Amino acid sequence: MIQPLTDGANRGGHLPSQRFNLRLAGAQRMVSKPTIAWPEGKKFAFTVIDDTDYATVQKVSGIYARIADLGFRTTKTCWLFGAPGQANWGQTCEDEPYLNWLLGLQSQGFEIAFHNAKSTSSVRGETAAALERFAELFGHDPVTMVNHRHNRENMYGAECRLTGLNSFFYKVLHRYRNTGSSRGHIQGEEFFWGDLCQAKVKYVRNFVYQHINTLECCPFMPYHDPAKPYVNYWFAASNGWDAETFLDCISEANQDHLEREGGACIIYTHLGIGFSRPDQMRRFEMLMKRLSRKEGWYVPVRTLLDHLLQRNGSPVIARQQRKKLERKWLVEKIRVGNA
Repeated sequence: MIQPLTDGANRGGHLPSQRFNLRLAGAQRMVSKPTIAWPEGKKFAFTVIDDTDYATVQKVSGIYARIADLGFRTTKTCWLFGAPGQANWGQTCEDEPYLNWLLGLQSQGFEIAFHNAKSTSSVRGETAAALERFAELFGHDPVTMVNHRHNRENMYGAECRLTGLNSFFYKVLHRYRNTGSSRGHIQGEEFFWGDLCQAKVKYVRNFVYQHINTLECCPFMPYHDPAKPYVNYWFAASNGWDAETFLDCISEANQDHLEREGGACIIYTHLGIGFSRPDQMRRFEMLMKRLSRKEGWYVPVRTLLDHLLQRNGSPVIARQQRKKLERKWLVEKIRVGNA
């Protein structure tokens, strides 16, 4: 078990570039900054986990083609099944052109990940069928997963992401609107699939922070939390919710900061939201090209987390560490919202 972090001064500092890092003012920081020996002598690590909301082949295939051309390999979540109103949310694996495109991504070295069975809540049998279908299509169980917003089968979602007073403050912040909405981890519920998650999914995304160096915010990820036993390992991410937030996160100054710290960024985004605008695509092209020229390790989320897990030796989070992660996330959520 890793030891709780200790309080101390900010090591290394932040460059307050653009809005993204200005949002950090006054927020509590995690202070332990690990030194990582990245494979192939690389100086830092960078990857993307793309939430499939609003994604269609037409909207995002061009973005992925450019990502691949620049040498990045990232993670793309998917839904297995359609649902009422699904056309408003994007395509699923039931759409043959979309599925064929996903399989093409996988053949290029991208990771395909799980985003629940569909865009609406799924009972246990539906989730079980989706996991089986995932394995049939992609040749293995999903390694990485992101909960889909307020689906009732989410694993430890809503206030269940937090403990104690932090959970109470979350409920107050949301005016109790989402209280009790997450049921996937509760035995006896029709939405329960905790045992399946434990058996088939390795990594689940949890907190999202306003800092490009995800590893500085959560230096012991991926970690197991005994208070949430049905998830094998949790990981954190950096906020790139939509095009504007993503591009602020990977600004020139922030790229240099990540490189200087030798850290790791797992940026959580929706490539289906805002990236198709010509002005955003021009900036995306410029910043990603700049980043690709640096000595970064550009691998999918599962590969990055496997490397950290091997290095850290299956860490179990301590109570004080959990409280710090929760408190930092709550403070930032009050300031900027999302994720």
